[in-house]
Parts: sequence; C-alpha cells; structure tokens
Amino acid sequence: MSSMLFSPVTLGPLQLPNRIAIAPMCQYSSVDGLPTDWHMIHLGNLALSGAGLLIIEATAVTPEGRISPDDLGLWSDDHQEALAPVIRAMRRHSPIKIAVQLAHAGRKASTDVPWEGGAQIAPGQPRGWQTVAPSNLAHAEGEVPPLALDAEGLVRIKAGFVDAARRSQALGLDGIELHAAHGYLMHQFLSPLSNTRDDDYGGSLENRMRFPLEVFAAVRAAVPREMAVGMRISATDWIEGGWEIEQSVRFARELKARGCDFIHVSTGGLSPRQEIPVGPGYQVEFAQRIKGETGIPTIGVGLITEPQHAESILQQGQADLIGLARAMLYDPRWPWHAAAELGAQVFAPPQYWRSQPREYKELFGNMRVG
Repeated sequence: MSSMLFSPVTLGPLQLPNRIAIAPMCQYSSVDGLPTDWHMIHLGNLALSGAGLLIIEATAVTPEGRISPDDLGLWSDDHQEALAPVIRAMRRHSPIKIAVQLAHAGRKASTDVPWEGGAQIAPGQPRGWQTVAPSNLAHAEGEVPPLALDAEGLVRIKAGFVDAARRSQALGLDGIELHAAHGYLMHQFLSPLSNTRDDDYGGSLENRMRFPLEVFAAVRAAVPREMAVGMRISATDWIEGGWEIEQSVRFARELKARGCDFIHVSTGGLSPRQEIPVGPGYQVEFAQRIKGETGIPTIGVGLITEPQHAESILQQGQADLIGLARAMLYDPRWPWHAAAELGAQVFAPPQYWRSQPREYKELFGNMRVG
C-alpha cells in the first residue's frame, strides 16, 4: 500500500506534493519586527526538509501585536523588503510551498522571550507596551490588564491584517494562515472567558465570531483566489464554560461559507487555568470532528512524532495533513526519514543526494526547483 503521508493534497488553490506541513514556530529573533540572519539560516534549513508546506512563524500585523519585542512583523513595506531575500533564497533551492501566519497577540503581547521566562513586560518598562484586547481582562493574575478595543481600534487592526496580506502576496507567498488560536487576539474574541463585551462583538456566539470572521473576509477579498487562505484555531480552551468543539464546528462552517481553504486545528492557550490531557495525537480528534462535520481540509497536530502514527491518522481520515513543529526542530530531516520508513520518495536538493543510504537508493525524488 502506498503511503498517504506522501500523497498529493489540495488546499483550495494550493497543490502540495505531500501532507507534511511545518507548523509556524516563533523564533524570537527579529529586530524591530525585521528578520535577521537567523531567519535565513532557520527557514532555509526547513525549506530543504522535503515537507510539502512551510508556514512562517506568527508574524505581527501591527507593532503592539507582537508576542514579544523580538517577534517577526509585516506591518510596513520595510518589513516586506527585509523578508524578500529570505523568500527568494528558499525559492531558488526548494520547491516547498510557503505560507505565513499573520497574527495579533492581543493581551498576550509584550512578553519576554521563553528562555527568559516569558513573563509580561509591563507598560513603561524597557521594551514593554500597553496591550489591547476585546475586554479589560488580564491573561494571568498579576499582569497589567489590556485596554478594551474601541471601534477605531478594531478598524485599525483589521486594516493591519489586510495590509500584511497584500505584502504577503507581493512577496510571492503561496498562502496565508490567520492566527485565531493559543489565546491570541482573535481567539480572545471567540472565547466567553476573555470576551465580556456588550456590543456587537460580544455576548452571543454570533457576536463573538464577528471580528475574526470580518478579518478573514477582508483578507480573503484582499488577495487573489490563487492564494490559499486558512485559519488556525484552538478547538477548545480546556476550561469549563470556555470555547469548545461545538462552537469551533460552528465557526468552521462560517469560515467555509466565506471561502476558507483549510483549518489548522490546535487547542488551548487562552488561560493558565487550562487542564490539558497531553499525549501523542491528543488534539487529532478535534481535527477529525471539524473535517467530518464541515468538509474543510484540516491540519492535525499534537505530539505527532512517529511516521507510522502520522500515516495512521491520515489513513483513518482524521486529518488531511500532519503539522509538525518541535519534531521538525529536533529532526529537520524528518520527512526524509519518514519517507524511508514508509517506502516513499521525497524532495532533496542534488547537493545532498550522495547522503542517501544504500538501502534507500530510491528515496530522493528528482523534483524541479523553480
């Protein structure tokens, strides 16, 4: 039986040679939102992995939307110009499809990098700023609460997403993933635990979905249909009374009606009170539920580290693609090793063909690089 993991798949207009997606992973290595040499090395390395899709890390659409002061941004033409050489280098040496995750961190912005503790940097402190959110509710005890966004603020942030989307198109990227997961701004609007507004953007499920759906529709209208646009969501808050899978299915149906090409299904991140039963594939059931009830292609994630596990998820119809994050950092050639184990072929640049072990002499496919 041929491997499903290494079979082609379509995400709207986007044709992928296999079903391995490199999930966006923040690198906290930018300067004023601009990419550095680290991004050239890091993304270039991942581009040679043989995966079908590479999604660039959460990229802020406004300065205050960064998770940390060291996050990547795309809120100006200078940021577009600085990222362009990185994209060109990947294009020269790899056929991998490239998307970007556009994001706004909301109340989870203005934090230290993880290896320095990840705590909030309060307004007035060096490198800190005042955060914004749907409501004046802090993410964690002891943090400075965000300012509740007014109508003008909502318009400004939506415009930021649209402008960043147009810059993504100008960079020649193949797709956009909008970040509505892990407790960041659009997730904050969705969850009743973080959204206590009493206007058209709070209260009922319809109202809480309104701003994320407006952002999606605006981005979808701003770029050509040839560019895939999807969304990453947290399917549950893992807290009683919070956002959960039934609401996620409703949200997914609304996204589908607006032309959504895929949903990247994660969970959690909204509150420190979450209780997550972590284990291999612990989030896949949510991708399966959304895929089954809406028909939207889903990317399944969650401690999927072994090729046979990834293959079984696809064979059982639980997801359409497998998203890998930490596993790719630990083993940037994971797709090569998976292809060897599953008897498939994978892209590798000709400079690396002689690395092919004798027992896998048919491992590397001869794919054309644009």
